[in-house]
Amino acid sequence: MSLISPHEIEDILLPSGTKAVKDLRVSPAKCRLALLASLGKKLSVLSMESNNVILTYDLPTAAWSCSWDLNSSHYMYAGLQNGMLMVFDMRQTARPMAEISGPTSNPIHTIQSVLHNSTLPSGVSTLLSASSVGLCQWNFGGSEERPFLVPETKNHGVCISLAHCPSSDNIVSTFRPKVEMSNEIAVSQYSLTPSVMGQGMQGSHVLLKRVGGNCYQKLGSSCANVNDIRLQRSAIIDLQSHHPLFVSGDEITHELVLQELPSLRVSQRLKSQKHPLRDVKYSHDLSPSLLCCLSEDTLQFFSAKFS
Repeated sequence: MSLISPHEIEDILLPSGTKAVKDLRVSPAKCRLALLASLGKKLSVLSMESNNVILTYDLPTAAWSCSWDLNSSHYMYAGLQNGMLMVFDMRQTARPMAEISGPTSNPIHTIQSVLHNSTLPSGVSTLLSASSVGLCQWNFGGSEERPFLVPETKNHGVCISLAHCPSSDNIVSTFRPKVEMSNEIAVSQYSLTPSVMGQGMQGSHVLLKRVGGNCYQKLGSSCANVNDIRLQRSAIIDLQSHHPLFVSGDEITHELVLQELPSLRVSQRLKSQKHPLRDVKYSHDLSPSLLCCLSEDTLQFFSAKFS
């Protein structure tokens, strides 16, 4: 779908067996490519010029997330259901560059590439990932350092969302309470069924900032209305002449909530037409800028004007 001609829509046939798409990322490079991770154990690269899938990798298990590398347009990542992270290079299509087991076997539901930090050796790429236990940092290209859980995200509950701003290194992770079973084992169950709505409950947003190569500082937190089953998507809007804004969906009021960073003060609430909200994105490539949210069958746009 083109915003220039929004009524001209083309359906794109995905490879057989793709199943549900769990994540989709547009390349930050000027190559007009999109990356898709699916439950059908596939990672696919889509050309947005020809509207065809140009490359597909078979994975050992279902993919829950994907990301391009912000420092090198050739590299791609897939987060798997078993907690493993796979690294791919588009110039070498025969096999993955690396298959790395994470610190837990929980599904990796979000991956964010991090811009190179001067405190790390040259050539080292860094990723942030999120699973139910919290955030994890992965470093590639230097000494074979094991991925590690970010201590500042432990003991907040079940992590259900991760938003990261590469230019400022602001990070907001969203949590819901753990469900205590009768045998006193804390569990959280992800839903793979799109029709399961879940209910709203009180959780929290936690604001972090990356300081140095492997260190994080907790700057604050706020209450949040989250879903007791579904994962959420959120975003950080980096503005030139305004405080950065964190955008997330409110599961009880069915609104998009904009919060200023670092205070997490609510600055605006936008009513969404459909619920539940599946994803939220911001684009400054057009004038005025656009904030959009995706629901089950609707893509809603808001004109964003910030002084």
